[in-house]
Amino acid sequence: MEHHSTLQRLKRSATSALPKGMKTAWWLIKITVPVSFGVMLLDYFGILTLMAHYTGPVFNYIGLPGVSAIVIVTSIFTNIYSVVAVLSMLQLPVREGTILAAMCLVSHGFLIETAVMKRTGSSAVRMLALRLTGSFAIGWLLNMVMPGSISTETVALIQQHGEFGAAFLHWLNSITRTTIKILVLVNILLIFQRILDEFGWMGAIEKPLSPVMKMMGLPVSTTLSWLVANLIGLAYGSAIMIDESEKGKMSREDADLLNHHVSLSHSQLEDPLLFLTLGYAIHWLIWPRIVIALAAVWFRKTEIRIRAVFRNRKVAL
Repeated sequence: MEHHSTLQRLKRSATSALPKGMKTAWWLIKITVPVSFGVMLLDYFGILTLMAHYTGPVFNYIGLPGVSAIVIVTSIFTNIYSVVAVLSMLQLPVREGTILAAMCLVSHGFLIETAVMKRTGSSAVRMLALRLTGSFAIGWLLNMVMPGSISTETVALIQQHGEFGAAFLHWLNSITRTTIKILVLVNILLIFQRILDEFGWMGAIEKPLSPVMKMMGLPVSTTLSWLVANLIGLAYGSAIMIDESEKGKMSREDADLLNHHVSLSHSQLEDPLLFLTLGYAIHWLIWPRIVIALAAVWFRKTEIRIRAVFRNRKVAL
């Protein structure tokens, strides 16, 4: 009887999660498909390379070659898989490549991920500024602390070649896999969340992580969303963030604090592991993002307190 009841509760969790999962997945797909197609066109016609040509001198200020711009510009408009491909073609020295990889782990997928954070309560402009600033802060920090010196090697920009048909088919294959991944992961995550709620297991996750969340300046209500974003990424984990926000379990203020963290530090497993193929040491790709995210949240909390003090003084006057 108890086994039958458990199965019913699991079934109820799944059936209640699927409509919401499909709705959220469709919202993500509607953003992802046209954005990725537009980026494919920009890449094919060499516009990304042109943009990199003009932004290249900026990177000299943090000790990186001008060609670094093509990596960052590609990252901003695409994803980490594209960054790995570009870095493998450029064949930069390991030190410069590692610094760029760490920067790209913050500055990637701006269009899609910013839409997610805007929907859960943050300013799009603020999130973009935070990620760009955080990315360059990490680049500067790593250039200061990493052993070795700045390379004087020069590397040419990547030139685009090939037929449009081949580029389109490559995009179609990639976006098909991404769409399937969105559909599967979003629904699995929401079913998992419903099961946690149904059986009262949320406390088993929140309690052991509460000291960590407190240290990072994040409310307990953001625990599950923080965990999912750090395990599988911001875009795919957005289903949990959106659902928690819409159900009132996470206020917009709490979601905004979470966004200040996960915009800088997310997907701490899969994404850094991709750079193993290039010979980069993973620890350089993980701890700087945690440190900068920690600083961003506490800075935001301080900013909120200062504004509250000034607001109260105006009311008193």
